[in-house]
Amino acid sequence: MLDRLQRIVILASVAGVSAAGASEEAPDWLREAFTRKVPAYEAKVPGVVLLRETSTSVDETGRLVTSTREALRVLSREGRADAYASQIYETGNSKVRDMKAWMLAPSGELLKLPKEANYDKAYTTNNAYDDIRVRGIDGRSKADPGSVFGFEIVTQDRALFSQFEWDLQNRLPVLLSRRVLKLPTGWRADSVTFNQPELKPSVEGSTYTWEARDLPFVEPEPNSPRLFSLVPRVAITYFPPAGAKSSSAPAFASWQDVSRWVTAATEAQAQPSDAIVAKAKALTANAKTEFERIQAIGWFVQGVKYVSIQIGVGRGGGYRPKPADDVLVKEYGDCKDKATLMRALLKALGISSYLVAIYSGDRSYVQEGWPSPQQFNHAIVAVRVSDDTRAGAVIQHPVLGRLLLFDPTNGATPVGDLPNYEQGSPALIAADGQGDLIHTPETPPSANLSTREIQAILDPSGKLTARLSELFSGQSAASERAVYNDRSLPDFKKSIENWISLTATGALISKVQPSDAFLQGRFRLEAEFEAPGYAQIRANRLMIFKPAIVGRRQSVFLTEPKRSYPVLLNAVAFNEKVRVQLPQGFKVDELPDPEKFETPFGKYVSSCEVSGGELVFARTLQIRSATIPVAQYQAVRQFFEHILNIEQTPVVLLRQ
Repeated sequence: MLDRLQRIVILASVAGVSAAGASEEAPDWLREAFTRKVPAYEAKVPGVVLLRETSTSVDETGRLVTSTREALRVLSREGRADAYASQIYETGNSKVRDMKAWMLAPSGELLKLPKEANYDKAYTTNNAYDDIRVRGIDGRSKADPGSVFGFEIVTQDRALFSQFEWDLQNRLPVLLSRRVLKLPTGWRADSVTFNQPELKPSVEGSTYTWEARDLPFVEPEPNSPRLFSLVPRVAITYFPPAGAKSSSAPAFASWQDVSRWVTAATEAQAQPSDAIVAKAKALTANAKTEFERIQAIGWFVQGVKYVSIQIGVGRGGGYRPKPADDVLVKEYGDCKDKATLMRALLKALGISSYLVAIYSGDRSYVQEGWPSPQQFNHAIVAVRVSDDTRAGAVIQHPVLGRLLLFDPTNGATPVGDLPNYEQGSPALIAADGQGDLIHTPETPPSANLSTREIQAILDPSGKLTARLSELFSGQSAASERAVYNDRSLPDFKKSIENWISLTATGALISKVQPSDAFLQGRFRLEAEFEAPGYAQIRANRLMIFKPAIVGRRQSVFLTEPKRSYPVLLNAVAFNEKVRVQLPQGFKVDELPDPEKFETPFGKYVSSCEVSGGELVFARTLQIRSATIPVAQYQAVRQFFEHILNIEQTPVVLLRQ
C-alpha cells in the first residue's frame, strides 16, 4: 500500500523549477508574511510557519490545479532543517507547472540560493524501481536564525479519488493555515475534522475555505501517538450535482464502498497458477493441521524479500499488487505483493483469505468517520480458519466467521500473533460488499512475557559473577528477534553488553548466546558476565548493592512533570528471580521492603529475602495495552517512578 506521503496529491514531470536569485524580487505575499509579529516562543521551538496556504481548483473532468505557498521564519540553528521546499511527483502522469523559493535575511535582504539547492531524486532508497520522485529546493545552507524561507509550487494532476486530507501543520507552530477548494458551479464539499474540534469552512458559491490561526508547537513526547495523530487534520470529499454525469474520481459513502474498491483492485492478482499450486503443496507436505499449513505458507512468504516497485501510482498502482505468480517467480515484492502471494498460496490449498488494509505504526491514526482507502499505508492478510485453529490474532467476524490476522511483511512475528504496532487498530477487510472496518485484536500481557533467571555470586571485594537466562514470548520475543536479525552477531553481543552495563557498571561479558525458536514464538538469551566493584564497600564495614542487577529490556521513561499528549502502552509482562550467593563474613543489615501495587493499566510485585546465605529477589510486572489520556498522566508517571525507586533500593550487608 502507499505510505502517507505517497497518498497525498501525486504529481509528475516537473518543469520550470528555479531557486530565486538576488535579482528577482520576493513576491508581495512573502514580504507581507515577513512583517508578521512572531510570539515569544520557548527556546525549544526551532521555527514558526508564518503562512501555510494551499488552493486547489477542480474541473468537471476531475483535473486538479493546486497552488501552495509557505513562509517559515527560522528561530534557531535547529530550525534550519525545515528550510526547504519539496514536491512528490509521479513521472509521466501530471506536471508541476512551477516551483520557486526565496530566502530573506533577517534584515529583509533577498539572498541568492546556490544552484545546487535544486534537487530531483527518488522518493525512497529501498525501492528497486519507482515512478515516485521528489523534487525541491534546499535553502538550509542560507537559513540563519531570523531569516525567512518561502516557496511557491503550482501543480496539475488528475486525482485518483474525489477526496483528500489536509494537515493544518507539521510539528512547528503556524500563525495562519489556510486551505481553499474551488469547485465547478453546483458542486459541493463535505469535511471531517480530526484531532481538534470541528473546523467549518466559509463558503462562497462553490469555493470552500478552511482556516486556522495560532497553532501551537507539537513537541515529541515518549510513548505518544505519532505526529499525524496529534496535529489537526481535515478530510475533504467533494461531489458533483446529484444525477450529473461526471468523469471525476470516485468518493466513498461507506466502508463497504471502500471494501468494494480495494477488492476490485486486488482480487484478480491473487489467483493461483500451476506454479503456485505446486509450491503450496510442497510447502505443506509435512503439515498435519490447518494451523501448520497456514504457518508454513506464512513462514515462506515472510522470507520473500521486501522490495517496493511503484509504477503507475496515480492510476491506482499504489493499491494494485503484482500478480501472485510474478511475486513467486521474482521472489520479491512490497507489502501488498507479499499479502497477495500468501493469499494465492492459501487458495491453492482451499483456504480462503482476504487482503486487509491497515495503518502500520499508529493505532490511533485511522478515523472511522471518513471512509477512504487513503487512510491506510500497509497490507496484511485475514485467513478464514476453523474452530480448531486457536491463536491470539483470531477474531470472530459477524459475517465472514473466524479470521486469523497475519502480517507477512513483518519478519519477526510468526503466524498466530500480530506486531504490537498493529494491535487494537482499525483495519479494513477487503471482502467486496461484505468487507468493513474492524478492530484488530490485542494480546494480553501474559502473551508477551519475558521470564528471567539470574544466578550470581558476590565476593568480599564486591565483585559480582553472574549467569543470566531469559526466555521471551509473543511481542517481547519479536522485539528481541528484530534486534537480533537486524545486526551482525558481534553487534548484537555489543548491544547486550551495553544493556547489562547500564545497571551493572563496568560489566565484562564472557558469553552471549541467543537462540530463536521462531515458529514457537519464543526467543532465548543466555549471558555470563562479571562486574568488578558491583557492590560498594563503605568504611570497610558496609557492603551496598542493588538486587535488581540488570534492567528490564522494555522500559517506559516518563520524566517530564507535565504532558501534552496521551501515553500509549503496549501489553507486556515480565517475571524475574535473582539468586545471589552472599559473601562469607557479612550478614544482612537492611533489605528492601516487599511491594505490591496495582492500577487499571499495570501491576507490580516485588520481594527480597535471605535464606541459607542466599539472597532471593523477585519482581513481576504486567502492563496492559492502553491509551492513557493526559488527565491521567500523573498516575502513569507515578506508577513507573515508584517502580524505578523500588528497583534502586539497595541491600546493605554488615561485615561480622
